[in-house]
Amino acid sequence: QVQLVESGGGSVQAGGSLRLSCAAARYYPISNKVMAWFRQAPGKEREAVAIMYDVGNNIFYTDAVKGRFTISQDNAKNAVNLQMNNLEPEDTAVYYCASTPDVNFGQHFDPRAYKYWGQGTQVTVSS
Repeated sequence: QVQLVESGGGSVQAGGSLRLSCAAARYYPISNKVMAWFRQAPGKEREAVAIMYDVGNNIFYTDAVKGRFTISQDNAKNAVNLQMNNLEPEDTAVYYCASTPDVNFGQHFDPRAYKYWGQGTQVTVSS
């Protein structure tokens, strides 16, 4: 079992910023894995927010966060980060880090494709 440890959630006002971090154990180098951030708001399905794979050469975002969120990897810390700017109340959710060694084509945004998950961190954006 691979442990993913998230940090950085909190409460901000609309327009503010937060940075989430997800650290993986050293025996699980993230640079050659599929890394993703998902979120789940109350009463809603878990949705993919940002995906990174192929040693960071492929990055995708859901339309709702394009231009506001940035996923990046810190190889020295074996961690993946999610910088969230210009936050909106609609971004309020529990955010989860997820990873898997590989994903079939077309399934990167499907949470069922991911083998390992973090514990989740709450992000609350007030208007």
